[in-house]
Amino acid sequence: MQQIIKFFLRNKTFLLYFLLLFMSIIFTIQSHSYHKSKFINSANFVTGGVYNSANNLTVYFNLESQNLMLQEENARLNSLIHTPNDTINSSFITDSIYGGINYKFTPARVIKNSYSVKNNVLLINRGKRDSIKQDFGVITPKGILGIVDQTSHKFATVLSILNTNIKISAQLKNTNHFGSLMWDTQRPQIVQLNEISKIAPLKKGDTIVTSGRSVIFPKGIPVGTIEDYRLDSAENFYTIDVKLFNDMTNIEYVYIIENVDKSEINSLLKTTNEN
Repeated sequence: MQQIIKFFLRNKTFLLYFLLLFMSIIFTIQSHSYHKSKFINSANFVTGGVYNSANNLTVYFNLESQNLMLQEENARLNSLIHTPNDTINSSFITDSIYGGINYKFTPARVIKNSYSVKNNVLLINRGKRDSIKQDFGVITPKGILGIVDQTSHKFATVLSILNTNIKISAQLKNTNHFGSLMWDTQRPQIVQLNEISKIAPLKKGDTIVTSGRSVIFPKGIPVGTIEDYRLDSAENFYTIDVKLFNDMTNIEYVYIIENVDKSEINSLLKTTNEN
């Protein structure tokens, strides 16, 4: 306490000067509207900058949770796209145009992604506890990604579209000409659509989508655009180079698609084939 008193006594002239200066500034601001408005604007600028910086920091640390919320919302919106008004359900999308098949969308995040080997695989943070099973389709907001292969309690592996072990039925968006989508292992941004009839009207830039002719993907999921095409050696079918909408080297958030009617469809097809 004695040290504090000595400090004030030793610097009394200096402190008195700043006290009088401060009081004069206050009186000036209060008595002149121009100075008052400038002071308020400056104060708002400083405090606004502080609050903005603090808010930006908070937003940064909440990015992951916000992204998950957006995924959930997008899943709900996807569920409503083709659902008839009297059968709307926030967990399902009903393909009313192609036979009333029900699809359930589940958001997920990619933990690991490979794209530079022959048989590329992704790892996602959904598994058996989330009711994820083998042969579920996987897409991104931009388009098709792959098919679920193996599942554990919390995780699942996905056979990438850049994997020579999978074939996916796809077609020209503007016609019903369809074929098998495969990868020739050459470039991670280009896959091949084979067995397209030579009578099909083709043009570079045309869009390729899923055909809906399997129980994995609905019809109309984007794949990519025609980069190039050529006839096979017998000149009966085209092989089309398709430039993917997805950047397969930069995948983070995905949706897993479950065909709710898959078991019933497969059972019916099996009985038909046996007969």
